Amino acid sequence: MEPVLIVLVVLVVVAFIALIKTIQVIPQASAAIVERFGRYTRTLNAGLNIVVPFIDRVRNRIDLREQVVPFPPQPVITQDNLVVNIDTVIYYQVTDPRAATYEVASYIQAIEQLTVTTLRNIIGSMDLESTLTSREVINAGLRGVLDEATGKWGIRVNRVELKAIEPPTSIQDSMEKQMRADRDKRAAILTAEGQRQAQILKAEGEKQADVLRAEGEAQAAVLRADGEAAAIRTVFEAIHDGDADQKLLAYQYLQTLPELAKGDSNKLWIIPSEVGDALKGLGGAFTGLTGNGGGANGGAVAAPSAPPAPPAATQVPIDPAAGPRPVDVEKGAARPRVDPAREYRKIDPE
Repeated sequence: MEPVLIVLVVLVVVAFIALIKTIQVIPQASAAIVERFGRYTRTLNAGLNIVVPFIDRVRNRIDLREQVVPFPPQPVITQDNLVVNIDTVIYYQVTDPRAATYEVASYIQAIEQLTVTTLRNIIGSMDLESTLTSREVINAGLRGVLDEATGKWGIRVNRVELKAIEPPTSIQDSMEKQMRADRDKRAAILTAEGQRQAQILKAEGEKQADVLRAEGEAQAAVLRADGEAAAIRTVFEAIHDGDADQKLLAYQYLQTLPELAKGDSNKLWIIPSEVGDALKGLGGAFTGLTGNGGGANGGAVAAPSAPPAPPAATQVPIDPAAGPRPVDVEKGAARPRVDPAREYRKIDPE
């Protein structure tokens, strides 16, 4: 009984193992390669699959999801003989599990080496400045080469990204100095432009202010001239309406002359030639007052002969403290004021 029991136990164990090997459960987004006697038979998709135990063998399971593989920094020489370290990131996806298994031994290593060689070819035809500013061009070139080469491997490269481009330390210092100089230059230019605009705006403001001020002064001068003209016109009309005679005008003329001597700075008084005519008229007025019944005999007294004409202008020094005094136009000497309201006796010069 014991040998039979042992055989039964062995058969049960074998059957259990065969059952386990017969039923294959493949997860979602995965695939499995089945070989029969070492030869590819089929590809198992996601779900429950039945294989022949001890005859069919599941070689490996492949993840069909998109994979992200970062590669270590690779030293690359640019066209201007500068060594830069470039980090790359590859986004790929297995589209054909059979080709990914049998067409290449290790598609991860193959993609990495292909990326390095392609990157060196692309960067070798560019200088450092172009390398730093042409990431999109490098990415597109890498993706085109990798997609073409990995197509037969059952791999689709979705994206290639340059994670970092690190030039040498000395180049980095030079670039920082250049960037700092460029920024200082732009700052100086902007400052100069701001000062220029400020000066232009200030000059335009001053110009507009001067124009407005000049216009205001011109209008004020016009209004002032109009006012003076109206005042002169009013005085002129008043004089003509009042029918002022020569005597009154001569008296007003003499009353105005002392105004010319006012002021501490006046040391010399210029008497115009018209003073003689005014004095003649005023003397005639006084003669009429004294000759018409104003004498001692009550009769008419003959008027004296007219004095000779005064010179064109007589200069008489004036003492500012003493005030202005009437001037004798013949001899240039000061004499008392003449009151036209009083009566004076006519003196016979003989």
